[in-house]
Amino acid sequence: MITVKTKEEIKILKEGGGRLAEIMVAVVKAVGPGVSTLDLDRLAESLIFKSGGEPAFKGYRSKEGRIYNFSSCLSVNDELVHGMPRKDKFLQEGDILGVDIGMKRRGLFIDTAVTIGIGKITKEAERLLRSTKDALEIGIKTVKPGVKLGDVSYAIERRLERDHLGIIRDLAGHGVGYELHEEPLIPNFGKPGTGLEIKEGMVFAIEPMAALGNWKIKLAADGWTFKTVDGSLSAHFEHTVAVTKNGVEVMTEL
Repeated sequence: MITVKTKEEIKILKEGGGRLAEIMVAVVKAVGPGVSTLDLDRLAESLIFKSGGEPAFKGYRSKEGRIYNFSSCLSVNDELVHGMPRKDKFLQEGDILGVDIGMKRRGLFIDTAVTIGIGKITKEAERLLRSTKDALEIGIKTVKPGVKLGDVSYAIERRLERDHLGIIRDLAGHGVGYELHEEPLIPNFGKPGTGLEIKEGMVFAIEPMAALGNWKIKLAADGWTFKTVDGSLSAHFEHTVAVTKNGVEVMTEL
């Protein structure tokens, strides 16, 4: 079921999204060589509680019944999404790190993600991050009432194709707000003029995902982490956005 949020609910999402953006800034600032992903997760969790929210990911149950026990997903290099924080996983110079954080506040869910480089990274990694971030911005700018979701997906696809990246096909953006994952799915590839017509009050998590190599992914042995099949670097950027009368407003930025 596609949900439409009230103006009051969008105000709540905007306030919570601003707080989540501040949390993201603080977590990214703490990133560096020698830092463990578990330490970053503990920081994210403490900041979520301090902001008056609850971790949206902790306690999340998969379709297979597995429980996720962390407050963030921290994915390194070929780990695309849902990387599990570990006390023995230390970041190194040249790594790229996907930081994905979700929060529930005043009954509503917000979700955001960035991918960053650790120290000096390769030019190919820089290209991957730049293109995927650009694709997010282009996708967001496409959102407005009357536009079809296929237009948003196609805009993202065209940007990623320009840099010859592998466009992830097995995962997608989604509705968000009352639940962490709501309908509709928003793939990062599509055909213009197709799919759901976007209406004022809809709230989406737009999230381009791409790899330097092949688009195919696999589930790691931990049952949560998705990795590229060919071991190539991957990136993920995400904002929660609300559809307004004339366009779109980003909930998860400062």
